[in-house]
Amino acid sequence: MTACSNDFLRDSATRCAATPPEAANGDRKRRQDPTGPGTAVITKTKPQTKRPNLYRVLLLNDDYTPMEFVVHVLERFFNKDREAATRIMLHVHHHGIGECGIFTYEVAETKVTQVMDFARKHQHPLQCIMEKK
Repeated sequence: MTACSNDFLRDSATRCAATPPEAANGDRKRRQDPTGPGTAVITKTKPQTKRPNLYRVLLLNDDYTPMEFVVHVLERFFNKDREAATRIMLHVHHHGIGECGIFTYEVAETKVTQVMDFARKHQHPLQCIMEKK
């Protein structure tokens, strides 16, 4: 077999007809040299996704906001049932601070804004803050 027929078996007929014998020998050497040009290792990597940071939404105790208003806020903005809302409200009352929920940054920020706006609208000094967990 000639050099052209070997290349024909490996490559296409067009390449064999268009490639002079000296160039075919150079191609053969490059294919045999694993470190030479024309050799590539393709790896598929899976992108690593990072979980978003979580934030605690907290209510602060004050001496003026009625307990029933705090329970209503917890039911309305944090989807707590009456019992859970009352338990959190009493925790805030006795300890000065209480956790309403844990959320991503955008959700926590929205909840804090909603609670603060609602409290101001009803003329209560209730404070709601968020902190990184």
